Amino acid sequence: MFPISKDILQKTAADLGIMDISTATIRQIVSLSEALEQLAEEKFVHLELGNPGLPPACVGVEAEIAALRSGVANTYPAINGIPALKKAGVRFIKEFLDVEVPEKSIIPTVGSMQASFTLQLLLSHRLPNKDTVLFFNPGFPAQRHQAKVLGIGIEQFDIYSYRGKALEAKLEEFLSKGNITAIIYSNPNNPAWVNLTEEELEIIGRLATKYDVIVMEDLAYLGMDFRRDFSHPGEPPYIPTVAKYTDNYILMLSGSKIFSYAGQRIAVVAMSRSVYERQYDYFRDNYEMPALGDAYIFGVLYTASSGTSHSAQYALAAMMDAASDGKLNFVADTSEYGRRAGIMKRLFIDNGFHIVYDKDGDEPISDGFFFTVGYPGMDGKMLQSELMRHGVSAITLSSTGSEQDGVRVCVSTVSDEDGFNTLNERLRRFRDER
Repeated sequence: MFPISKDILQKTAADLGIMDISTATIRQIVSLSEALEQLAEEKFVHLELGNPGLPPACVGVEAEIAALRSGVANTYPAINGIPALKKAGVRFIKEFLDVEVPEKSIIPTVGSMQASFTLQLLLSHRLPNKDTVLFFNPGFPAQRHQAKVLGIGIEQFDIYSYRGKALEAKLEEFLSKGNITAIIYSNPNNPAWVNLTEEELEIIGRLATKYDVIVMEDLAYLGMDFRRDFSHPGEPPYIPTVAKYTDNYILMLSGSKIFSYAGQRIAVVAMSRSVYERQYDYFRDNYEMPALGDAYIFGVLYTASSGTSHSAQYALAAMMDAASDGKLNFVADTSEYGRRAGIMKRLFIDNGFHIVYDKDGDEPISDGFFFTVGYPGMDGKMLQSELMRHGVSAITLSSTGSEQDGVRVCVSTVSDEDGFNTLNERLRRFRDER
């Protein structure tokens, strides 16, 4: 029965080895909420874990089944990717981003998690004086944790106060030191759901070129700025990307949210030609492969997994081709998240909360997969704990690198009237206790 007592919350967290729930990982918070569910004998409203809340794209499922039936399971996949996926990736990026990349630069990975982990490892070694990664916060907590695991230098700042022209001076402050090898951000942003404007992307691209920094652009939520219709392949508006403003880019495109294919752990890395072909002494001396792209594929990825699931590559190729053909409208499919976000934002606001990251320039943020909320008089740690006591599980903004008070809300698991009503009831109880 909710609300759960503070003592039970603290004891359960301690029993799970969680020292501080405000800094706990997403998976730890899931474990805590599941343990509390058993004690309360009532289900939580889960707003912490970003599982897709939509069925997987059927064309991918059918292509993967066909690939398995053809016998691919008994053969190691080519580490650099099957031809079908490389061709589909080139076409998909051209149709939806209006960016041209060579086939050799389309590289499959075991989700974007493996991509960001292995790329950070690679890029931290490319030049002796560039050993640090710059994170735009808030951001996906796992990516910063990857850098910590790898022992890579970390620089970071909260973009809350550095939108528009203010971003340029802030980036100059970091990049002019000369130690930054890469910038990492997601766009749309996890967790804030802000979308970088064309002005901001131009600033990032121009300074990345000026200071020889490689931009790792995580496009996990590709096309999900539902304020604009990006659903028509080969037609403007095209999905914004830093690749329009620099050749120093590496894109990460995952099937997890775009095609609701998270369980099969499939993504692609797409490098510009110049990034792929640029040669470095470190890669020559250590991998005997001077080109960055070759060192990545055959020197790093090979040791990480010996390839990406053969059948999942066929699935992603089929889904990308269907989208490029106009037969699979992934933007329309995922717009369901925008509907849910609109409803859930209203529930939070009606119960006294406010949206923390609320604007892109002068424009309200899009409704989408995530949003952020705060409550008057509460820091993020207190807000998270009190929501947990009332059967609502979320992660703090501080755990994502944000300097703002609040929590992240993921809309994927609340999908129907019953779910919305349950959330509203618990938020109302929370508000009535203040």
